[in-house]
Amino acid sequence: MFYRPEDGHGLPHNPFNAIVSPRPIGWISTRGALGDNLAPYSFFNAVAYVPPQVMFASTSQKDDRDGTKDSMAQLRESGVFCVNIVEYAARDVMNLSSGAHPAGVDEFRLAGVEKAACTTIDCPRVANAPASLECKVTQIVPLPGEANIAVFGEVTGIHMRDDCIIDGRFDVTSFQMLARGGYRDYSVVREVFELQRPDD
Repeated sequence: MFYRPEDGHGLPHNPFNAIVSPRPIGWISTRGALGDNLAPYSFFNAVAYVPPQVMFASTSQKDDRDGTKDSMAQLRESGVFCVNIVEYAARDVMNLSSGAHPAGVDEFRLAGVEKAACTTIDCPRVANAPASLECKVTQIVPLPGEANIAVFGEVTGIHMRDDCIIDGRFDVTSFQMLARGGYRDYSVVREVFELQRPDD
């Protein structure tokens, strides 16, 4: 099967998200004039080592946020955000925080997620997350399409939960990292393996 996206695929559900998967989930926390916010984004990834940098993309909008979503509106105000890594044990509260709640609703409180202060930025983080990346915004890039916006950030502080460090490595199997598939599908990292590169 071949299709051009502008022509449609003719399938009951869009296959694009399922093709580009699994994707890590950036559980983005922000602080703005209306308070604290927490929302998951599956268009998220690391993009550079030195200095460490990440990106996430917002692809929809809310009527009460002038063409964007709460996370985007708030990081535009503050210039900072925090990426919290999602574990399998947090799947239900992560999902609850994904709702299009009215601006000003604190999803930490709504979902019963404990918050903690970041160290290098004025922003909350998920207190019990396996890891949290404190970030200052470096670029906000409008993308083609309605309400598509990419945010790039430099990581200024990293929190890691002690039980996730095993033999000197941050071990994603120790907490069963959650990843997003297509449609309403998710997966869990329970097994990893190594490959030696040709130039190792």
